[in-house]
Amino acid sequence: MEADGWEWLVAPIQKLISWSASAAIVFGGVVPYIPQYRDIKRTQNTEGFSTYVCLVLLVANILRILFWLGRHFESPLLLQSIIMISTMLLMLKLCTEVRVTNELNIKRRSFSAADSKDEEIKTPPKRSFLDFDLNYFWHWSKFADYVQCVLAFTGVTGYITYLFLDSIIFVETLGFLAVFIEAMQGIPQLYRNYQNRSTEGMRVMDIYLENHVIVK
Repeated sequence: MEADGWEWLVAPIQKLISWSASAAIVFGGVVPYIPQYRDIKRTQNTEGFSTYVCLVLLVANILRILFWLGRHFESPLLLQSIIMISTMLLMLKLCTEVRVTNELNIKRRSFSAADSKDEEIKTPPKRSFLDFDLNYFWHWSKFADYVQCVLAFTGVTGYITYLFLDSIIFVETLGFLAVFIEAMQGIPQLYRNYQNRSTEGMRVMDIYLENHVIVK
């Protein structure tokens, strides 16, 4: 009888714990990138962050959503992928704007310091997703090019998934690739740090959060 009397309290607590766990799953993955986004916006410097991290996470989460089409998993994980894709697109938008602005500022300083009036303004060539130049892949001048690339990848992989959705081997391969690629998210940042010979722009707390907050 006494146990039944506590049901009015136990049930709401269980729901609160369940909702909290779901919220941690949905939003936990993007937590490390909030301070990173703020730092880039404040310093107007992207040297400490590799945009290839965004590429890896975009590919991994798109594949995970396609995997969900063949084998449904928990809704919070699906929402996590959608929010992560949105977050990575926001990061790319900011990084692209900052990089282009910095390039223009450098050119303006060079022009203003020039003694010769005949010197022409030399601006860096604009790179586009439609250039198909692998040397400048993922280094485009407009955010729209990144969106086009993501949409093209989603369209191609989505169509292939539609054709082979009944194949268990194909669906499981999608799931494996999603997990495997996501596990590689740290490699682009390590390579950027190696190139810069510095960890400036990285946050120790971000590394901790990436390894402990993300619940899967």
